[in-house]
Amino acid sequence: MFAVACGLAVANVYYAQPLLEVVSADMGLSQAVAGVIGTVTQIGYGAGLVLIVPLGDLVNRRRLVVGQTVLSALALVAVALAPTAPVLLAGLMAVGALAVVTQVLVAYSASLADPSERGRIVGIVTSGIIIGILLARTVSGTVADLTGWRSVYVLAAAAALVMAALLWTKLPRDDEPRERISYPRLIGSLFTLFATVAVLRTRAVLALLIFMGFTVLATPMVLPLSAPPYSLSTTEVGLFGLAGAVGALGASHAGRLTDRGHGQRVTGIGLAVMLASWIPIALLPHSLWGLVIGVLVIDFGLQSVHVANQSLIYRTRPEAQSRLTAGYMVFYSVGSATGAIVSTVTYTHTGWAGVCVLGATIGLIALLFWIIADRRRF
Repeated sequence: MFAVACGLAVANVYYAQPLLEVVSADMGLSQAVAGVIGTVTQIGYGAGLVLIVPLGDLVNRRRLVVGQTVLSALALVAVALAPTAPVLLAGLMAVGALAVVTQVLVAYSASLADPSERGRIVGIVTSGIIIGILLARTVSGTVADLTGWRSVYVLAAAAALVMAALLWTKLPRDDEPRERISYPRLIGSLFTLFATVAVLRTRAVLALLIFMGFTVLATPMVLPLSAPPYSLSTTEVGLFGLAGAVGALGASHAGRLTDRGHGQRVTGIGLAVMLASWIPIALLPHSLWGLVIGVLVIDFGLQSVHVANQSLIYRTRPEAQSRLTAGYMVFYSVGSATGAIVSTVTYTHTGWAGVCVLGATIGLIALLFWIIADRRRF
């Protein structure tokens, strides 16, 4: 249930990506305003990580999760009915901020799980997030073609309300947080956690590096694929993203191995796999299969490290799992945003070869950082 809830929530952030041209034409938006659509959603998501996710350590998590889901439905309806660009952008920012319920649920699932199964449970919930991201673009594009872009958000709002009712019925009613501090102190304690929990610092930096490396691949990938000699359509390019579904398998296995005490081994292998994936990716000018294999491999390694990271940090401070999640995911967001920017600039000046060198360099830095920072090996 948590996995499905996470998949539906995170999909709300990605529905707009294939709809930019349709939305712009329908509302008469300039190209500059259309480009902001995806950005405001991510800004909202980043704000939600800092301001909303930590509340899981302060308030009743059942009410928090259900409340966020209901408010998400309202925000989605606002987007669907938006008459002007400012209303649309405000609605999308709210959608992004409330979509962080995914991270509240990840931390919640970790707190409900038996310590011996925590990694496996986190892996299952994370698999839902992966599938939600992958399917969002396909679903929104198909629905928009059939019934218009606004219907995408109407259906998403309906799904959110159904999920809210299910969560309200099924979640534990006696779930009360351990912390008894004010909200300002709660947010301020994020910085305290970074100062006192070494595992969080190490794993947050790894998150920044691995998601930066992945975004370096994902962001400019459409450019060489849509250009000659391949000249693939948008739909055909989107199919490459489905190859990333193997990441869900990586997340599941990584969680099980971490539960057995092999979190360091999972991390090392995952980082090495991500670095090695750039070898077939670099073959793109000569072979599409190289890119397919590279996407499979890099996503498998990424999700393995990601789940191992989360499982290890949750062991450190059980009473602060929501704040640990928030701090960790902020670094993830920074890494993704940075990767998108530097990869676009790199491709413009040095082409696909430069992107591959950049990605491999980031992968090597991540592996070396892990070797140096984590003294305890296998």
